[in-house]
Amino acid sequence: MREVTEDQHLDFIRGRRSASFLQTPAWGRVKSEWRRESLGFFRGDDLVGVGLVLYRQLPKVKRYLAYLPEGPVIDWSDDDLSAWLTPMTEHLRSRGAFGVRMGPPVVTRRWSAAQVKEGIADDAVRRLGEVPPSERDHTGARVVSQLCELGWRLQAVEGGFAAGQPQYNFQIPLRTPEGEPRTEDDVLKGMNQLWRRNIKKAAKEGVEVSSSTTAAEAAESLQAFHELYVHTAERDHFTPRPLSYFRTMVEALGSEEPDRIRLYLARHEGDLVAATIAIRVGGHAWYSYGASSTEKREVRGSNAVQWAMIRDALAAGADVYDLRGITDTLDPEDSHVGLIQFKVGTGGEAVEYAGEWDLPLNKPLYAAFDLYMKRRG
Repeated sequence: MREVTEDQHLDFIRGRRSASFLQTPAWGRVKSEWRRESLGFFRGDDLVGVGLVLYRQLPKVKRYLAYLPEGPVIDWSDDDLSAWLTPMTEHLRSRGAFGVRMGPPVVTRRWSAAQVKEGIADDAVRRLGEVPPSERDHTGARVVSQLCELGWRLQAVEGGFAAGQPQYNFQIPLRTPEGEPRTEDDVLKGMNQLWRRNIKKAAKEGVEVSSSTTAAEAAESLQAFHELYVHTAERDHFTPRPLSYFRTMVEALGSEEPDRIRLYLARHEGDLVAATIAIRVGGHAWYSYGASSTEKREVRGSNAVQWAMIRDALAAGADVYDLRGITDTLDPEDSHVGLIQFKVGTGGEAVEYAGEWDLPLNKPLYAAFDLYMKRRG
């Protein structure tokens, strides 16, 4: 276990079909308020795993929470995870970490779009976990069991100090169960009638979607994206990130790979009606940020821009199109259900990951940190 260069880290990521963009060296540059380190897992001289570690200092003391968002990138199917995780935590302890937080990128359960829809319609169902899944992943179950045995603690953190990542995502598989690429027609047929109708309506109304092909083009589109994003934040009552954050994000990710990050703008008669940011690492494509205008919602710019991103992901040979986080609520009275219904219409599947896990290395400091987080929450 030792620190590696960003080039070594990136070369390892390039050799894998899928890894989270939150585990790329570039993401460490995006999160400039954290100290970053690229870790390498070695078997002999062979680099067999990597991890982006973000260190956040505790107030007034030089001790850190070590955070590996959606990582590390290791062989999670190994029956002996302690062989990977014990050297990692000892290394992080030597760097001054009082605790470690990580998000194993392993799936535990899946639900089809039809199952989620039925759950929303069922008055007796309030949570996704109350619906029997279409699939239980044995690797995910084994990872959860091993982490419990090794003393890791499952967290239920959203945002805040550790910038927690969603445990439930909604994804569209872009390959058949046999591994063959799906066609545009096949993906479109999997969508519900409303989605197909809205995509057709956007085309009929003359909505035009453009996308950046270089980091420089993406940077040029950022001002327009951000203005619409701030408008969306005011309408939907969330705190927007500053323009500088997105500039750093585009510069860092765009400099790592030419097609890592793209901006999409949907216009109707010259008016910007929707804008999004897409990210891709190998076979995994993500919808990262989105914005839409309150005016001209009837031209369905949001559907048009999503369809453009899905088509580009298919053209790039991606395995999955990831619409990112959903909550686990299926209560029709909950305000979050509208977002779930929008994503369910794509015909994909709800996916539960193992979640984020903490390992206290210094119990008094970790307890103080835990109390601090609870008071903030």
